[in-house]
Amino acid sequence: MEKFIIHGGRELSGKVKISGAKNSALALMPATLLNSGINKILNTPEVNDIFTMKKLLEQLGVVSEFSNNEIVLDTSNVNNQVAPYELVKKMRASIYVLGPLLSKYGYAKVSMPGGCAWGPRPINLHIEAMKKLGAEIELEEGYIIAKSKKLTGTKIHFDVPSVGATGNTLMAASLAKGTTLITNAAIEPEITQLCEYLESMGAKIHGIGTNNLEIEGVDELNSADIVNISDRIEAGTLLCTAAITKSNIQIEYPNYDHIEAIATKLEDSGCKILNNNNIVSIFAKDVLLKSVDVTTAVYPGFPTDMQAQWIALMSLAEGTCTVTDTIYLDRFAHVPELCRLGADIELKNNSAVVRGKKFLKGAKVMSTDLRASASLVLAGLAAEGTSEVLRIYHLDRGYQKIEEKLKSLGADIERVQTDEF
Repeated sequence: MEKFIIHGGRELSGKVKISGAKNSALALMPATLLNSGINKILNTPEVNDIFTMKKLLEQLGVVSEFSNNEIVLDTSNVNNQVAPYELVKKMRASIYVLGPLLSKYGYAKVSMPGGCAWGPRPINLHIEAMKKLGAEIELEEGYIIAKSKKLTGTKIHFDVPSVGATGNTLMAASLAKGTTLITNAAIEPEITQLCEYLESMGAKIHGIGTNNLEIEGVDELNSADIVNISDRIEAGTLLCTAAITKSNIQIEYPNYDHIEAIATKLEDSGCKILNNNNIVSIFAKDVLLKSVDVTTAVYPGFPTDMQAQWIALMSLAEGTCTVTDTIYLDRFAHVPELCRLGADIELKNNSAVVRGKKFLKGAKVMSTDLRASASLVLAGLAAEGTSEVLRIYHLDRGYQKIEEKLKSLGADIERVQTDEF
């Protein structure tokens, strides 16, 4: 096991480049199952979730190479349509193989997904969408077994604009017979990029970037290459890191519109943000942070994946604010750990009432999930004294060498081996 040892109170400065988006790459990789050829995905982050998806695709017969943030996937000899529990349990995004396997091969046996322990993330939207496309679905011994000789286009409406279900349906519909209309589709940047990638393979998709997607099924798709977008959550996390440490930093990030909701809230808190030529600068030195309420929402709203980091930031802001998560109602496992550092946070249903303190004190804390880990690192960087963050394997699921980026900015953070769990 590994942990971070953080000596807080350092002012940060400098510039870092944001890595490729994990959540986008996790959709692009299984999309290659829809063709039989060699595909390249550039700007792929070297994080554990990507390695898990790589192993899963190899289990299906995909031949892969991954180095220097470029993954090559040869889908010419896919010979297995079973996604086993041993791999799928590690990551909920594994469900993304359901749509492409079913659509191209007529059969998919996918274990019920795992991943972060918090919150209800029902897969019923995925299953119902496949049924509407004509699949026969059975649930047996923890597996989804889907069969169809040929999927048929139809109209699918999502009561909730689910990113995962939208992506799975897009991939399945690309090779279906006829036209599929998805209404109330998710419009996250990761979905837009998936649409663009499918189009480059030869898919016919109308309404990209809107809540209504029309997919005209085609007989086959060709292999294609793509440059993955940069990670908006890593960008937001580093901007909040600057704010909580009262620092001025720059990030190389080419998609400012993807983080506009985060940037606006940071400006409301008193920080100054400038975007110039794909360089985003935040000026937080000597800023008296003000408490700002946040309610998470689907894109383009404030992302749920930034909720924990925002609570950490607000724990050192002047005043009291309320942070409400409307996406996942019990995603607050980081709150007790932040309180160990001295934060004053009260949970009320799916909201956290945060009363800003003058300072936090270093302590030993434990990560419980990916974004909770990030919030503890932020708090540790701002706290007086030394903090230890345990279970950082959660952090490694989604941030590429985050401690190296922080060290390059002047943070005092070290990754060390530990026997503690």
